[in-house]
Amino acid sequence: MAKAENEIQSMLSKGMDPKELPWYEPTIDEIPEPAKTILENYSKIPSDRVLQHVVDVIDVLKWVIQRERAYSVFPYPCIGSFRFLDLSIPQSPVYAEVLQRLKSGEKLLDVGCAIGQELRQLVYDGVPSENIYASDLRRDFFDIGYDLFADHETLNCNFIVADIFDSDSELVKKLTGKVSIVNAASFFHLFPWDKQVEAIKRVVTLLRPEPGSLLIGRQAGRTDPEDPDDKENAPGNYRHDLATWKRMWEQVERETGTRWQVDSWREDWQGVDKGFDKYHANVESFKLRFVVRKL
Repeated sequence: MAKAENEIQSMLSKGMDPKELPWYEPTIDEIPEPAKTILENYSKIPSDRVLQHVVDVIDVLKWVIQRERAYSVFPYPCIGSFRFLDLSIPQSPVYAEVLQRLKSGEKLLDVGCAIGQELRQLVYDGVPSENIYASDLRRDFFDIGYDLFADHETLNCNFIVADIFDSDSELVKKLTGKVSIVNAASFFHLFPWDKQVEAIKRVVTLLRPEPGSLLIGRQAGRTDPEDPDDKENAPGNYRHDLATWKRMWEQVERETGTRWQVDSWREDWQGVDKGFDKYHANVESFKLRFVVRKL
């Protein structure tokens, strides 16, 4: 467990209400795309009821109630600030390639999937759900996702409860060398540098050992990251700029004997994310997106 998560758990154990954390937003005024379209056309919610479906705290099947349940499982900022409505996969420049490959039978893993919002986008866009795997530490998130998207009887994705750092997990046993694409949205930034390297090396083993295997995703970045060589003052959750992200992959290449094309870029916080920079006190932050392809 990352240092930051340990600190939050410590606060909660002392009786702190998770809704008092700085990233918690009690409601939302509008549902962003493509989440709104998914709700309307995938979950079959009438368009004039979508916002009510999200904010009505009385009906147990409404979005906010589901969000309250998810936030109670663990108060991640992506849930507390409604960032789970900002879907990452369709914003990737290789999304068309991802869809084509998955429709042709290749497999994708959504690591740290939370409630599984990303995989519903894939299924909505025509990917057979049997070609999608998803993993998280907490099974409760999977159940919340089923309720939220009303697809318990129709979705056939393969959900795996697993710790990315557990070499004896079901994730390792079932998927080593089996998936062609891994999506990691708001995942690596949860960990310190050394654990990020370990997590990426695990991803390398899960991906098929052939050119073209892909890692795509996004995470929080910062313009002035800490010196990764300063182990004494290393942060519990390391935030990269483009240079340190590239440096980490050079380390992964050396330690795994593999080669990767690393493309990454900065984006400003906007939409559901527009207030996210305030959660990083005294730090200039940004959204770091990446596409990493095996050579």
